[in-house]
Amino acid sequence: MAHGTLQTEIKQTQPFESPEEEVLLNLFRTSDRLQIEVERLLRSFGLTFSQYNVLRILRGAGKPLPCLEIVGRLITPVPAITGLIDRLEKAGLVVRERSEQDRRVIYIGITKKALELLVGVDHPVNDLHSKLLGHLSSAELKQLSRLLEKAREADE
Repeated sequence: MAHGTLQTEIKQTQPFESPEEEVLLNLFRTSDRLQIEVERLLRSFGLTFSQYNVLRILRGAGKPLPCLEIVGRLITPVPAITGLIDRLEKAGLVVRERSEQDRRVIYIGITKKALELLVGVDHPVNDLHSKLLGHLSSAELKQLSRLLEKAREADE
């Protein structure tokens, strides 16, 4: 990974139009680099980031969740959640259960196979987190999280 300012990294000769533009481009560049690494790791386990995200949500919930609840918890929104669930079901990683109270509601549950897969993924994912962000101090990580959360407030 190149070190230095974003302006140097992207060989931009003119200053940025504003500090906001520089920050936004820095976020995009950083997000892209981190996402590539995470997706590469997950691909080695036969998962996409979206699939991993759904499985992580279901494991954390500890019980089947309605599809719309899963959508609301996703890190990155997925336009075709039904197709994503279809692929996970075909792979034996989730099961669909129709609600007894409201037949229109479909609950998604995680399978034993998926839980075992996640156990194998957990350590490498944690190692990757450390590799990608371990050079930042605990205080810097907390500050970065706080600033990113604050940046998202403009969207609310």
